[in-house]
Amino acid sequence: MKMRRAKILVVDDEELLRLWLGEQLRGAGFEVCVAGSRAEALRLAAAEAPSLVLLDLRLPDTNGLDALEQLHRFDREMPVIIMTAYGEIETAVAAVKAGAYQFLQKPLSFEQLLVILDKALEAWRLRHQVDGLREMHRWDSASATVVARSAAMRAVLDWVEKVAGADPATVLLQGESGTGKDVIARTIHDRSPRRDAPFLRVTCTAIPENLYESELFGHERGAFSDAREKKRGLLELADGGTVLLDEIGDIPLGVQAKLLSFLETRTFRRVGGLADLEVDVRIIAATNRDLALAARQNAFRPDLYYRINVLPQVLPPLRERPEDVAPLALHFLDELSREFHRAPPRLAAETLACLEAYRWPGNARELRNVVERLLLLEEGGEITVEQLPLEVRLLGAADPAAPCGDGAGFALPAGGVDLEQVERTLIAQALDAARGNKTRAARLLRLTRDTLRYRLEKYGLDAG
Repeated sequence: MKMRRAKILVVDDEELLRLWLGEQLRGAGFEVCVAGSRAEALRLAAAEAPSLVLLDLRLPDTNGLDALEQLHRFDREMPVIIMTAYGEIETAVAAVKAGAYQFLQKPLSFEQLLVILDKALEAWRLRHQVDGLREMHRWDSASATVVARSAAMRAVLDWVEKVAGADPATVLLQGESGTGKDVIARTIHDRSPRRDAPFLRVTCTAIPENLYESELFGHERGAFSDAREKKRGLLELADGGTVLLDEIGDIPLGVQAKLLSFLETRTFRRVGGLADLEVDVRIIAATNRDLALAARQNAFRPDLYYRINVLPQVLPPLRERPEDVAPLALHFLDELSREFHRAPPRLAAETLACLEAYRWPGNARELRNVVERLLLLEEGGEITVEQLPLEVRLLGAADPAAPCGDGAGFALPAGGVDLEQVERTLIAQALDAARGNKTRAARLLRLTRDTLRYRLEKYGLDAG
């Protein structure tokens, strides 16, 4: 994984000292920019975004304390090392109290300077890492667990092993909602050289359109009316790690251009910024859209599509791998039971068979929700097929005329039933299972849509 070289700004009015320090620091592997005045130092600090500043106390247009305060406006955590001549020690100590990292007395010992630079830069990196972790607490960073026994998913996991080491090539995960694209992305990160660095999941559909650039790339103080403080963007926070751009197809076209530029150069500017910032992140893009079609229709930038389509993978829906349903259901049952601090109940064999027969339009996410509902609402040591949601029982039945667990049909109680009330209840349950979709509810009840409409009007269940 590529490591960024630290950039040091040397501010001193003595030209020979500036030249000597620049040559020595470059020889030690640093990037260096030099300034001979406060005005030039502030311009370079804005344009170059240095990691550390070596600052002389005496400048032609200001004193060191004023320059220190102004430099810290760019980055309050940026280490500033004061260079001072004999007789200025008291002022140098005052500068340390005002926020300088350390002071060095002239003439400088380069060996001593290197030791202080290493300590200062390490402290700066740690502070930025801690700040980043604090800002990242909103995003899931727990290790992923992949549960699969189908040949299709085993092929995906073999692919994961290969692409995890193909760092930093961009990955494109495609598939229906709920197929586990976020889990696969996390698995790629966990098995890559970046496993100890940040993993950020960015849900592109959750970002307001006018805040995309600020969220991804950050902004400088005063960049717009509400920008009261400098903000580091998500790409900057993930430096050294991985960023999952979930539902990348929903990023506005204007932001897509800046994202493409970043992918090609690995540099960007904060909103309102003048300096090009370089970060080392791996991008994993995920979408449930057909990006190739969107690109042909100019709903997605074709050049960005080709740029992210380096290592593509389509995740198969759950209905195409029914052999994964049972192990997934048992995994969710164990995971949620631990979360709710209760012993996991058993899943009856007939229950598992009905779950496997259902087509799961919402994929693994829908399966997890069903398991969670069963665990929360049902009691006892075993989950039977009668406890499954009506939609799963009806559509998961091998015989469409007989729901799972009901044999040849419904048993008539000894005391009889109110047939109209039973019919009314079943229609209401079918509507609930179909989330109000009349065509789907009619299919669940084996009725035509017109017949269902008649019964809805008869029982006053729907005014439309």
